[in-house]
Amino acid sequence: MTSAFRKIAIALVLVLLVAAAVGAWLLQGNPTDRPLAATVGKDPQLVDPEPEKFPTIGIAAPVGWANGAAPVAAGGLVVNRFAQGLDHPRTMLTLPNGDVIVAETNRPGSGDGGGITGFVMKLLFRKAGADTPSANKLILLRDANGDGVAEQRFVLRAQSLDSPSGLAWQKDTLYVANHNAVLSFAFTPGQTSLAGNPRKLMDLPGGGNHWMRNLELSPDGTKLYVAVGSASNIAENGIEQEAGRAAIWELDLASGKARQFANGLRNPNGMDFNPATGELWTVVNERDMLGGDLVPDYLTNVPIGAQYGWPWVYWKTNEDDRVKAPMPQFLTEYARKPEYALGAHVAALGLRFAAAGNKLGDNLRNGAFIARHGSWNRKPAVGYDVVFVTFDPNGNPRGSPTPVLTGFLRPDGKTNGRPTWLAFDRTGGLLVSDDTAGIIWRVIAPGSAANPGVKPVVTESMPPQRQLNSEAEAIASFRPNPDDGQ
Repeated sequence: MTSAFRKIAIALVLVLLVAAAVGAWLLQGNPTDRPLAATVGKDPQLVDPEPEKFPTIGIAAPVGWANGAAPVAAGGLVVNRFAQGLDHPRTMLTLPNGDVIVAETNRPGSGDGGGITGFVMKLLFRKAGADTPSANKLILLRDANGDGVAEQRFVLRAQSLDSPSGLAWQKDTLYVANHNAVLSFAFTPGQTSLAGNPRKLMDLPGGGNHWMRNLELSPDGTKLYVAVGSASNIAENGIEQEAGRAAIWELDLASGKARQFANGLRNPNGMDFNPATGELWTVVNERDMLGGDLVPDYLTNVPIGAQYGWPWVYWKTNEDDRVKAPMPQFLTEYARKPEYALGAHVAALGLRFAAAGNKLGDNLRNGAFIARHGSWNRKPAVGYDVVFVTFDPNGNPRGSPTPVLTGFLRPDGKTNGRPTWLAFDRTGGLLVSDDTAGIIWRVIAPGSAANPGVKPVVTESMPPQRQLNSEAEAIASFRPNPDDGQ
């Protein structure tokens, strides 16, 4: 071996050793020794941020469910396969006749970005089982005999769809949100195909890191709410790229006019109306790369005009020093604090309030069911479950989440599946979509009486003030209804 060749060989070995050391360091990431419970509830622990140049990678590789295997249901509940063999099922909608529409969908082809970041994201999606092309189909499942298993399946629609996710129906109209537009179709429950051309109701910002665009109709059916997530983590590509994003939009169906209903929500997903108060609520995925214990994803009400601080602020008063865009003046004074923390990096997606007719037992009658899709950037992994957050008689969350469906995450660090979306079937059971396993699970309490529903909270309005009074006098003049639970 010549001297020159020896030097080249030594240099190559050193380069490989350095590369291996860097790779091991990156894979090690920034593990946490705090329990998930520390970042859950009304008053989560907000630790000091630990900014990361490279995200901690803790992806649970999906391996699927063995024949006959199922998640673990909480005591008194049973779980079965409502449908299986689906292609990345994400969102669901139950129609008045009991048919269930499922969106077979995934991110748009342009959603990964380019360059090194796009390459890394593609690798991560592949490991997480989320790199499959979007099927862009709506599937109709029918359980005609009510035994909790869908014995009929139809391809409802496979055209005019581009990463569809949001689904809503009323008055023979089916609303569908692609990643870049809200569409409407003429559709009557009972049909097994969705023919004709759609009508575009609203353009949406397309693609981005958060591509799902979810829909919720107002209780009176006059408004359609549209959740649009941010294009990035903290607007690192420029705040101008976030126009119209990190927000919930309100579309007036009569006039066709849309307005931004609330913003500062990094990635709002599931939405539902609280049956006790009539308020719109949502679950939100918060920012990444501040360590395994920041920032908690959350469940919150969404008053009109609400601002939740993204990207500049989290949990009302905590500024994110990484954000380059100038912060709006006085933002911390009017930003809202979320109502309830669901845990850092749990990736909450599906949300359904318990409702009249549900058959899930006495302990799950007043509150919200939430599907936590599971972390990809925390060690150890968290989420990968369905939980129930109990509400008090006044419509406020309380206590700790109650496990409803677990067992998705395996002891070996892999995952059988990932719970994604929630709906209720015609029998009162809870449906849970499992996107990486291609299964719809059904959970029910056998023999349970139907939930009678939550009593609405009714209070008197404060009387108009005809002269300036002190704060104490104004409060004293308000007499709550004695039957409102206060």
